[in-house]
Amino acid sequence: MPDIIQLLPDFVANQIAAGEVIQRPASAVKELLENAVDSGATEIKLIIKDAGKTLIQVIDNGSGMSETDARMCFERHATSKIKEAKDLFSIKTLGFRGEALASIAAIAQVELKSKKKGELTGTTITIEGSQIKEQQICNCPEGTTFIIKNLFFNVPARRNFLKSNAVETNHIIDEFLRVALTYPDISFSMYNNNADVYILTASSLRQRIISVFGNNYNQRIVPIEQQTDIVSISGFVGKPEFSKKTRGEQYLFVNNRFFKHPYLNHAIENAYEELMPSKSYAPYFIYFQINPQTIDVNIHPTKTEIKFQDEKIIYSLLRSAVKHALGKHSLTPSLDFEVEQSIANIQPLKKDAPIILPTISINPNYNPFKFENKSFSKNTNLNNKTNKENWEKLYPNEPIKNENINTDIPENKIIQKTFSPNWDNDTIYSDKQAVFQFKCTYILTQIKSGLLVINQQRASERILYDRYIKMLGNSKSFSQQLLFPQTIQLLQSDAIILKETIDLLNGVGFDINEFSADTFVVNGVPTDLMNDNIQNAIENIIHNYKQDLPKEVSEKRTRIAYAMAKNSSIKQGKQLQIEEMNSLIDNLFACQTPQSTPNGKTVFTIVETEEFERKLK
Repeated sequence: MPDIIQLLPDFVANQIAAGEVIQRPASAVKELLENAVDSGATEIKLIIKDAGKTLIQVIDNGSGMSETDARMCFERHATSKIKEAKDLFSIKTLGFRGEALASIAAIAQVELKSKKKGELTGTTITIEGSQIKEQQICNCPEGTTFIIKNLFFNVPARRNFLKSNAVETNHIIDEFLRVALTYPDISFSMYNNNADVYILTASSLRQRIISVFGNNYNQRIVPIEQQTDIVSISGFVGKPEFSKKTRGEQYLFVNNRFFKHPYLNHAIENAYEELMPSKSYAPYFIYFQINPQTIDVNIHPTKTEIKFQDEKIIYSLLRSAVKHALGKHSLTPSLDFEVEQSIANIQPLKKDAPIILPTISINPNYNPFKFENKSFSKNTNLNNKTNKENWEKLYPNEPIKNENINTDIPENKIIQKTFSPNWDNDTIYSDKQAVFQFKCTYILTQIKSGLLVINQQRASERILYDRYIKMLGNSKSFSQQLLFPQTIQLLQSDAIILKETIDLLNGVGFDINEFSADTFVVNGVPTDLMNDNIQNAIENIIHNYKQDLPKEVSEKRTRIAYAMAKNSSIKQGKQLQIEEMNSLIDNLFACQTPQSTPNGKTVFTIVETEEFERKLK
């Protein structure tokens, strides 16, 4: 029998590696920007077209590469960042594996131009599907230019999984901002389809944050600073009053590298405890400087997951630093030690002053165990106005009987109380069953087979989604016009989404007009949003639209319907009236697919009667 195990060709191995490293255009942008930073560049320019699907170009003025290095950089595991295994534990550069460029070259058409400082000429290389097509001397500026065309041209299946241009552009902007916020001393610029998106000059960190997120951030953030032998913490945290319902501008960096860490996020949220409403999130930009030997960055292909050697200590120091920053700027409640007036007027005792004992009246005949009926007068009438109102509040469906109750209770007599309920079966099993709300999250009602338990938020999402889909299919929509049009300013990434979806939003009741690159005028809103903050509502809708969703709701129209439903749905924690719960149940089971939300989550479950009987044997 012949041998069946064989080595894969390099171009196949590179395509497999590309599946882990380059998942979408934003992944390629991240790798190229990090290489530009590692080259020592002071100016970096990013140009994209069609959300990076047809063109990604990164230009820097860094150290450049020689003719040999320009060719070697596309080989797998070829890098200038590390030389031996121990270097993995003292990494100070963003890249170090030598996989990114080889992976990009395997799935795209790549052109590289590079020239070292002080050299007269540079080198240009053209690669397609890991194959070098051309290499020659060229005249180009000092630094390096990478041009990536037709990403995933030879992996059509991967290309089919890409989202809309607006969503992919947003992912690119996220990667761009993570690098730009890490290095405020470097000038960055970004262009999308020949239109400038960001022009960021070298500046301080605070100015970089303001340049990216708007001038209003100058008043929204306060500095944070903590210096210890283990770690140095610096940056800015947002004031609690400017919190949002979405996790927007929250950034953590360690040794000039962006990373994600739910445990440390919890430390920050814990520091804000009781300063913000539930499920609200403040912005923060926090930077850690730590000994590279105490962290591990080589645990995920994207290098955004990091392990800390002293994780619990970092948690405590971070929480303390945030609380201190908020307290220093009077953003945390302080204890009030004002002395009461009655205490302040007490005169000090004199040495020779006589001691006078206080007089206390005592009833020697008082018996604490003797019952005295003072709660009711004899033959109290429970049908008087006050008692009747209280009865009706507690038992709205039970009529009060007009009878007098003798409340005389003989002393020293033990009353044996027995409970014999006399259920009215017609009431319990009526056509309209009783409904109950549990923990302001679930609606419970009896059905023939047992107990129906409904998640109120998910049920509301399903109902609203179907309604918005129907509205988008009709030519007419109903909009509640505002008395005074409202102008809103969005982040560049959000503005791109709104421009792409403005016609669809206007189709579900909005009346929005574009005013400038990032500013819009809202003339009308859907009736569901009349009482909402319009800016927050639109930001929430855009946030929901950008999420990675199942294929069933990945198309633009269904995305908008889902985003609107998610924003306007009845939230967990909201107390509902009986009429509201009954209406929700009726509307839910009028939907074609009431059992699941648009993104596939379960809306309700049924606890069978047999389950109760089994548990209560």
